[in-house]
Amino acid sequence: MLTASSLLLHGYANGELGEHEPVPESYGYSPELDRVRSGGPVVDAAPQKPTEQDAADRGPRSLSMPVRTVALTFDDGPDPEWTPKLLDVLERHGAKATFFAVGARVAEYPDLARRIVDEGHELGNHTYAHVDLSAVPAWRRQLELSLTQHAIAGATGMHTHLVRPPYHATPSAVSARQWETMLALDGEGYLVTLADLDTMDWSRPGVAEIVRAGTPYRGRGAVVMLHDSGGDRSQTVEAVDQLLAKLARHGYRATTLAEGLGLGSAHVPADDSSRVLGRLLILAQRGSSLAVDTLAWVMVAAGVLTLARLLVFVVLARSHARRAAGARDRRRRRQAPERPPYRPPVSVIVPAYNEELGIEATVWSLVDTEYPAPVEVIVVDDGSSDDTAERAAALRLPGVRVFRRPNGGKAAALNTGIARASHEIVITVDGDTVFEPATIGHLVAPLADPGVGAVSGNTKVGNRRGLLGRWQHLEYVIGFNLDRRAYDLLGCIPTVPGAIGAFRRAALESVGGLSGDTLAEDTDLTMAISRGGWRVAYEERALAWTEAPTSLRQLWRQRYRWCYGTMQAMWKHRRAVVERGPFGRRALGFLALFHVLLPLFGPAVDVMAVYALLMRDPLPAAAVWAGLLAVQTLTGWYALRLDGERAGVLWALPLQQFVFRQLMYLVVIQSTTTALLGTRLPWQTIRREGAFS
Repeated sequence: MLTASSLLLHGYANGELGEHEPVPESYGYSPELDRVRSGGPVVDAAPQKPTEQDAADRGPRSLSMPVRTVALTFDDGPDPEWTPKLLDVLERHGAKATFFAVGARVAEYPDLARRIVDEGHELGNHTYAHVDLSAVPAWRRQLELSLTQHAIAGATGMHTHLVRPPYHATPSAVSARQWETMLALDGEGYLVTLADLDTMDWSRPGVAEIVRAGTPYRGRGAVVMLHDSGGDRSQTVEAVDQLLAKLARHGYRATTLAEGLGLGSAHVPADDSSRVLGRLLILAQRGSSLAVDTLAWVMVAAGVLTLARLLVFVVLARSHARRAAGARDRRRRRQAPERPPYRPPVSVIVPAYNEELGIEATVWSLVDTEYPAPVEVIVVDDGSSDDTAERAAALRLPGVRVFRRPNGGKAAALNTGIARASHEIVITVDGDTVFEPATIGHLVAPLADPGVGAVSGNTKVGNRRGLLGRWQHLEYVIGFNLDRRAYDLLGCIPTVPGAIGAFRRAALESVGGLSGDTLAEDTDLTMAISRGGWRVAYEERALAWTEAPTSLRQLWRQRYRWCYGTMQAMWKHRRAVVERGPFGRRALGFLALFHVLLPLFGPAVDVMAVYALLMRDPLPAAAVWAGLLAVQTLTGWYALRLDGERAGVLWALPLQQFVFRQLMYLVVIQSTTTALLGTRLPWQTIRREGAFS
C-alpha cells in the first residue's frame, strides 16, 4: 500500500497520472474577450462597476507595466540546476523577478523556493502538476491550486495572489475556454498573469533570438515570459544575462510584477495549519520521489540478479549433468567383476501423521524395490487421529514395522525411527510419497564415498492435473531440482528434502540427530551435517513422487511452514558464514539474497513495473518483462529436458508469473514478519487427497 501510494503521488506530481493535455478549441469572441485580448498581461477578470464618468467601464480590467519597467517571469521551476544559475545572474545585475512555480517542484526543492523569496523575488502559482486548467474539472483545478499554495506555505511560510495557468501565454491568444478559467481563478482571489513578450526559450531558438524576443519596443514596459525548468536552459541563463545588461543600458529597471504594478507584495503570510500541511506535503512528495528512485534501482537490480541467477544456475546445472554422466561412465569402466556395486542394507524411516490415504502406497513402493540388499521399513505413527498406523500394519509386509508414539512433531518421529533402525544407511521418506523401484539403489550410490554424509533425491509432483499442479511441477523442476544441481556442484546443498533423502548414521549421530528447533527439520539437519564437515550430494536419478497441495489455502500453509522454517534454520546456523568451507558463504548467501530479500521486494517491483507499463512508455517495461519471460522459458525447457520431462507444460509458465509467484512473495513477507515479531509458528499440516492410493 505504501509503495502504491508513493507511486500515485509521484505519478500525479510528474504529470504521469491524470495528465490533461491542452485541448484544441475555437478562438471564440465576446466583448469581454476582445477587451482582454487588446489589454495588458495582468488581468483582473471580475466585472468592474461602471463609474459616473464612464458607464462603459464595465468588464475585465487589464494592467500593464509602466514605461521602461520589465518584469522577468520564469515558469515551470524551481529546478536544482537552472534556477540557482538564474538567481545568480539576477543578483549580479541587481534585478528582481517573478517565478511562477510548479507546486510539485516546490515540494521537491523547498530550499530553492525559500531562496527565491529570501533574495527579494516573487513566487506565483503555476499549478501543482503543470496541467491545463481549462481542460480539467473544477475540483481538479481547485486541488492543483490548493496543493501549490500548501507547498509554497510549507517552504516559505507564504501564500501568493499571483497565478499563471499553464499553456496561457499572451493576452491576444486567450481562447473562450481559457477566459472561463480566468474568471474562475479571479473568483478564487487570484490575479491572472500572462505576458507581453513570450521568448519561446523552451524551444532553444538561440541566445540572440531570446534576447531579441524579450526586449520591449521603444521604451515600453513589459512582462517577459521565460522558463527556469523543463529541459536544458543554458540558453535562457545566457540570454537573461545579456538581456539585463541591454535593458540597463537603455534605462530599464527589472523588478517583480507586484512592485512594478504598484500592488505592494504578492505574498501574504500563511496560517499555521497551511504551513503544517505544506510541510507534510513536502515530506510526502520528497519521500515518494525517493521511493520511486529507489524502486527503479531495485527493479533494475532485481532484474539483473534474476537474469544472472538463471544463466549461472543453468550453466552450473549443465556442468553438473556432464560431470555426473562422466562419473557414471568412469565407474562402469572401472568396475571389476569381482567388486559388486555399493549396496549396503538400508533402513527406511516413514514419519506419518494422518496419512491414511497415502500410507499404503508409500509402504508398497518401498517394499516393491529392485534394491538387492535388505530393506527395513519403519513406519512411525506420530499420534495420528486417523487410521494411519492400522492401515500400515494391516499390509503385513515382510520387513515392515509400525511404531506408535504420542504426537511430538516430525523431527521427534524421525528420531524415534532412527533409534530403532538396524542399519548404517538411513533413508527418510514422507508418508505421502512413493519411490520408483530403482530409487533406493540410485539414492544410496553416492554414499560409497565415505566423505558423503547425506544424499538428496529428485522430488517430483505426482498430482499434476489442474493449473496449480502444473505450477508446482514447474517449480519443483525449474526451481528445486535445477538449484540442487548447481548447489551440488558448488558443494553447498542447503536442504535434503524430507520426501527423499539418504543419510549415513555416523553423520546423523555427529550432529545429535534431528532437532525440533525449527519447522524445517530437513533444512536444519542438512545445514548441521554440512557444518560438521560432511559432503551433501544430489542424485537426480533417485526419483520420488510426492503429493502436492491441491488448493491455494493448502499450498499457503505448506509454503508458509517451509519458508518460516528455512529462515529459522538460517538464523540458527548463521555462524556458518564465518566458518571454513563453502556451505556458509555460498548457501546462506544464496538463500538470503534469492529466497528472502528479492521476494520481499518482489511486490514493490511488480507494482513499479505495472506503473511503468500504464503511466509511462509501455514498450520498455513490456520488452523487459518479455525478455525475462523468454529467458525463464528457455531455462524451464532446459530444466525439463535434464529431468526427462515433457516441455509441453511450459504453457503454464506465463500464468505462473501472475498468480503463483505473487503468492510466494506474500508467503515470504508473512514469514519475515512472523520471524521479526518473534512469533512461534505452530506446525502446519495439509489435507491429503490420496493421489497414489
